[in-house]
Amino acid sequence: MTTSSSHSVHAMPWLRRQLDALLQQQGHALLLQGASGLGQFELALQVAKAMLCEGRASDAPAAPACNQCESCHAVDVHTHPDLCVLLPEALQLEWGWSGAEAETGDSKRKPSREIRIEAMRQMIAFSQRTNARGRGKVVLVYPAENMNAFTANALLKTLEEPPGDTRFVLATDASHRLLPTIRSRCHSWSMAWPQPDEAADWLAAQGLDAAQARQAIRVAGGRPADALALARAGWQPSQWEALPRQLSHGQAGMLADASPSQAIGVLLKLCHDLMAQAVGAAPRFFPAEALQPLLPAAASDALAPERRRALDRLGQWSAALLQAARTSEHPFSADLMITALVDQARSALNLRH
Repeated sequence: MTTSSSHSVHAMPWLRRQLDALLQQQGHALLLQGASGLGQFELALQVAKAMLCEGRASDAPAAPACNQCESCHAVDVHTHPDLCVLLPEALQLEWGWSGAEAETGDSKRKPSREIRIEAMRQMIAFSQRTNARGRGKVVLVYPAENMNAFTANALLKTLEEPPGDTRFVLATDASHRLLPTIRSRCHSWSMAWPQPDEAADWLAAQGLDAAQARQAIRVAGGRPADALALARAGWQPSQWEALPRQLSHGQAGMLADASPSQAIGVLLKLCHDLMAQAVGAAPRFFPAEALQPLLPAAASDALAPERRRALDRLGQWSAALLQAARTSEHPFSADLMITALVDQARSALNLRH
């Protein structure tokens, strides 16, 4: 999850097109769903902003926010009394959204990456009070999949019996992790992917040179915000190209500074590309020349025993990575988990033997 609240929908043309269509939707709850890095939070915030905008003409309820009125300004500075934004503590602190759950007073506790039950109780109280500015109230939840069972059930009850003037905008990077009953209470919207040139142009506007922008988009699988996060974290194409060889020798390479969840994401991309190349398909994330030395020499023959053994090993590695992903946000020790992931990768990438 790499979306940032600082990006403007107006600078993201693929989001502006969706905003115009979303504002035509009826109902009390929207669910924006798609892969990470496509701008779910930015789009959800602009939908909420438009719902609360006081500068729109009364005969244009589906118009975007005017970005000039007091209501729009209050949303921009995170002080609108009729907007409740539910984020995990970690994102509250990173993006500057204040909230009761971030003010725990426990400076030793690591900020939570879950939307906590305390925040949901705050939302319920918010939904039950009278709106302050006359345009109703809006609750924005992101990432909606980061709720535990108690929090999700509290949200579900509110969606089932919504207060009359409260609307909900949920955004998720992993809709399959939401309760089916939550999904069924919302009008679902699948996030559109930008064209590669469109995404590269946006990255160039953020300060990346053209070549780096194109490579970052490829590495991020076409997800602009993820690509920008990679670049701002100091990612270099040469580090990416060297990673398969380094991992095959038990070296962490660029993963040494990654979180466990980030490392697992990279390793899954590497596993995907090796499996693709092993069956004669083009890799999606890594250059083919960085992968070929790891594959059996008989990789040109799809039925070769060496090829089948390599695919079996890669399949087992993929399953192990997906299992590790379930605990990656709450590891006993992040450093130890990275070490274990690198050792697992070294063993899995020993495909020529």
